[in-house]
This record gives sequence, C-alpha cells and structure tokens, in this order.
Amino acid sequence: MAEEEKIERGPRSNQKLKIMYLMKILMELTDEEHDITLAEIVEQLKSYGVTAERKSLYSDIENLRLYGMDIVGSQYDRTFHYQVVNRQFELAELKLLVDSVQSARFITEKKSKELIKKIEGYSSKYEAAKLDRQVNVAGRVKTMNERIYYSVDAIHEAINDNKQITFQYFVWTVDKKMELKHDGAYYHVSPWALCWDDEKYYLIGYDNDEKKIKHFRVDKMTNTDIVNEKRLGKAEFSQIKMTEYTNRLFGMFEGEPENVKLLCENHVANIMFDRFGTDVPVVKVDAEHFEINVKVSVSKLFLGWIMALPGVKIIAPDKTVEAMKAEITRLQELYF
Repeated sequence: MAEEEKIERGPRSNQKLKIMYLMKILMELTDEEHDITLAEIVEQLKSYGVTAERKSLYSDIENLRLYGMDIVGSQYDRTFHYQVVNRQFELAELKLLVDSVQSARFITEKKSKELIKKIEGYSSKYEAAKLDRQVNVAGRVKTMNERIYYSVDAIHEAINDNKQITFQYFVWTVDKKMELKHDGAYYHVSPWALCWDDEKYYLIGYDNDEKKIKHFRVDKMTNTDIVNEKRLGKAEFSQIKMTEYTNRLFGMFEGEPENVKLLCENHVANIMFDRFGTDVPVVKVDAEHFEINVKVSVSKLFLGWIMALPGVKIIAPDKTVEAMKAEITRLQELYF
C-alpha cells in the first residue's frame, strides 16, 4: 500500500512543477534561431512525468511572460511556434566569460571545466554547443592548487569583516611538489585588496610582522584562515594607488622600486604606454628618440624585458645601468 501511494504521489508532485519544467524546456531547447511547437512541448513535459493540455499551456506561457521571460510566439503552417529570444546573458557575453575562465591561470583545469559547464547552463543547448567548441582548457598552464577557491573566499570575507588572516606560502620544487617557505611558518597579514594581473591573482595586504604592504600570489597560499582581530596597515594602504603599485611591481616580481630613465626609439612608444600608461613623463630628444621616466621594481624580469625590446636603453640611474651590464655579462658567460 505504501508503494502504491508513493507511485500515485509522484505524478501529482510533478504536475505541480509543470510551469517550472516548461520554463526549463523553453530555456534549453529554444533561442533566437530555434523554436518549439506546442506538440513538442507536450512530449517534452511527458518525459518529466507531466501531462498538459494546449489550453493550459497558453496560460502557462503567458504567466512566464508576465514573470519576465521574453517568449515570442509565431504561427506558420497552421502551427504555433515558441522561442525565448532574449536571455540574461547574450551568447557573446557567455563567450567572454568562457574566455576569462580559460585564460585565468589561477583556476585549475578541473575547476575551469566545472565553471564553463555552469556558464553553458545560461544558454540553449544549441548555443552551448558553440561555447563547447571554443573550450580549450586541457594543456593550458593552470595552477595545481585546488584550495585557491577557499583562500579567495576567506580573503573576501576577511576584507568585508575587517579581519586579519593567516596562511602558509609555498613554492614548487623541481619534483613538482609544494615546499612551504620559512619552514612552514604562518604569515600574519591584514588583507586590503585582491588584484588580477597577468592571468594571476594577488593579495595586497599589510604584513603584520614586517610592518609593510606586500603582495602574495593567491594560488601559492594554503591553509588560509580568518583571525578574529581587526586589520592593521590602513594608513599604509591608503597611501598607495593600485594602478601605480601594480605597474611599479612589474608583473609582481620582487625588486627594489626606483625611478628609471629610458631612452627609446619612437616605434616603441605604443609598448611603453601599454605597459606604464599615458601619464608617465615623456621628453622628446630628437626626431627619432624620446626619454621616459618610469617607476619600477628593478629585477631580472625587468632587465630581460628591456633587452627584448629593440631600440630601448636604460640611461639612469647609474646603479640600474650597472645592473643591466652585470646581467648582460651573466648571460654572455652562460651562453658563450
């Protein structure tokens, strides 16, 4: 008897969800280029254990319109056809989201596929196929730290609640294993901002021990926890401008920040302005050259970038010029 009651309750329960299944069918099987007939809707509803008459479907579709769905009905060949023509996200917008997930190195390959699958849920099955064709996550350089999502969530929560965080920081060894820095000691940091730069996610925060603003790669943080203590370093953080800070750090690599003067040929102006912005001081030297003053963290990354640009020379300060000479000598000894 109990089993018979369960069987009888099932269809009645599904019947109450008819309008929800109808919305699901319209969202999945129609778009601006694809429609569905009432007869096809009836068949689709049957697969969900729901029976429906045409008259009730007219009313349900109208209610979905009142709810906000942009459903267009048209009649041809004596048959009514229905389609959802306007969605929360346009296909072009969904492609941008998919591209962002693909290019974000701080998102693991596994999580990338999960997120893209969810993004596809905002489209019809036909549009999802177009999104799927552009999915190319496998083989991309991705982080291997699956716990990054918990770190990001903890950082956001700490910032919103004005709390500190603790975490361990690691580097990858040649054996592709995580090696904790400082013998596994925990960092005590007051988080102030998150920054996405060069396909990587960074935490900008006040290091409570070193008493200064520092940056940390979020994908290299682990065991992140919120500490029930108010953040420190508000005055120090308020003194920095995020755009200048990220430009100065030059890809978030370590190095001493200093003002560097570059002598450049005119053809590299676009590269310089793309990297440092158009507000940097520029002086025209002659018809073919200009000087530019930039504030950067002088590191081997910066020196290597300069060497890769034809027509660019560091001319000041002297210690940076000497650093460049030393780097050239090092590379010459390495290869010759």
